[in-house]
This record gives sequence, structure tokens and C-alpha cells, in this order.
Amino acid sequence: MFKTRVTELLGVEYPIVGGCMMHISGPEFVAAISNAGALGMMASAMFPSQEEFRRAVRRVKSLTDKPFGVNLSLFPALRPIDNDLYVEVILEEGVPVVETSGHRPPETLLARLKSGGVKTMHKCVSVRHAVSAQRAGVDAVTVFGSEGGGHIGELGLTTFVLVPRAADALDIPVLAAGGIADGRGLLAALALGAEGVTIGTRLLLTEECPIHPNVKRALAAATELDTVPVLGSLHNTLRAWKNEAALKVVELEARQAELGEILSVVAGTATKRMLAGGDVEAGVIACSQSIGLVGEIRPVAEVIAGLVHEAEEGLRRLSAE
Repeated sequence: MFKTRVTELLGVEYPIVGGCMMHISGPEFVAAISNAGALGMMASAMFPSQEEFRRAVRRVKSLTDKPFGVNLSLFPALRPIDNDLYVEVILEEGVPVVETSGHRPPETLLARLKSGGVKTMHKCVSVRHAVSAQRAGVDAVTVFGSEGGGHIGELGLTTFVLVPRAADALDIPVLAAGGIADGRGLLAALALGAEGVTIGTRLLLTEECPIHPNVKRALAAATELDTVPVLGSLHNTLRAWKNEAALKVVELEARQAELGEILSVVAGTATKRMLAGGDVEAGVIACSQSIGLVGEIRPVAEVIAGLVHEAEEGLRRLSAE
């Protein structure tokens, strides 16, 4: 029922993109999302070498014949990232979609991808940034509201405001992200002018998500009050699950601690230890306020189909009234 420019652009059954999540969005998880009719999005920054990344791309291709994408991070990083190496693999292996996040994507990078037939998207936290990305040549943008989990920017703009503003300002398709975890959110985003949605937090509570069961159970018990913005003092605000590690970052920022002390708490090694080992207080994990809407751990295919079914039922209900 929900056929849009996004489904046509990405070649997917449903106008849904699985949000890229660092340390989580690896080949098996990405393939499960794509096989469910959405677009799986792999985190290139998880793979420190070109060959590791190539093996991961080939692993996705062995698990699904559906479209999938790769995220290229343009954020500042402790480990320098040469995205040109990832682009080589993307073009050589025929990855159909690339999403950039962080700074404005360089036009030379976009031109290189587009010359290889790759569809491009950019994730933005303001309409101004979305307009700039359109000017640079992307095929679509994702506008990311401050309810969302992950890098939410410094403006505090909500999805409910960003989506219609972006839809009015842009000619290219807009995807909505931030706080969307069920069919009501999907339908609302489409009503606001989006032609697709990106979901992340809801997919944490799936059987295929490669995080420890302890973490899944703790997130399933969380409410919309159990997230907190961190790293605002570094002008790199991230909405995270409110565990001991996140609250430690809040405390360090409040007393203007040294950068190294803050980074030691948010380091990827601590988060990976939490996700793999199950110590739910060990690291910082991105988490949307929509965690309060999620209480069940289900297969990815059921989650995606459930979102679409609930949205269709909501549309029928509204049409009948």
C-alpha cells in the first residue's frame, strides 16, 4: 500500500530503512532487515581495514538478494577514517545505496558514487543542512529529530517539526527519523510529508540484533524517560540509554572534566564489552525516547511487517471516520 519515491529509489518493498548502529549493524543483521522488505544499512566504520569491509559486504550479498546500503561516517573520529577506501569496495562490489552522516558530503565523493550507479542519502538534523545536501547532489535526505537515539545535533528540533519543514523545502524525497518505533509513527511521518522512515531503537529488540540478551531485557523494561543527551559539552550531542555509564558522562561534563576522562567512558571498547558480554552498565549505547513504545523481542520480519500492518490499519480507520 505504501509505495513512494523512497521505495522506488531504493528498490524496497516498504518505505523503511534500518538505522545504521555502530558495533551492531553488521552483515547478518543488515541482511535480516533487507530480507524483511526494508533496507538494511551497514556501518562501514565497524571495519578497520578495507579487506574486512569487503568481506562484510560479500557476506551481506551471500545472505540476501535484496537491496542493502552502507553508511559512511563523516563525523570526527578518534580513528581516522579514509572513506575513499570504503568507496572503492562499494563500487567494486555493487552496493546499491550509500548513506552519509555527519558533515556535508563532499561533492566529489557523491559524484564518484553516482557515476557508479549508487543511490545516495544524507542524514540531517536541520532543514538548512538538508537543503545543503540536496544542493550537493544527494538523491534523498533523512531528517533526524531530537527524540532519536544517536547523534541528534545541537538544535533540539523534533521530528514532528523537521519533517513537514523539510518536505516543504526540498524537491528530493525526505525520510523521517527519531522516535519512530511502530505503525503509528510510520503513518504519522507519511502524513507529515515524509516518503519513508528510518528506525533504529525498535530493531535493537529483535531476535537477530547481535547484542547480549541482558541488554535486550534491560531495554525492554525501559520507558520514554530512560534516555539522556550526552556529549553536549563536545558539541556532539548523542541521545543514549540512561545507564550508569551515560550518567557518569553527564556528571563528568557537569564538572568540566578533561576530554580524555569523558572519552574513556564513551569509548567503543566499553560499549562493545557491554553489547557482547552483557554488563548493562559498562558502556554508552544510543537509544531513542521511542524505547518506551517497545516491550517485546521479536524477529525482524515480524517487526517490519507489524509496522506496515499497523499503519495500514490506522489509515483504514481514519478513512472510515
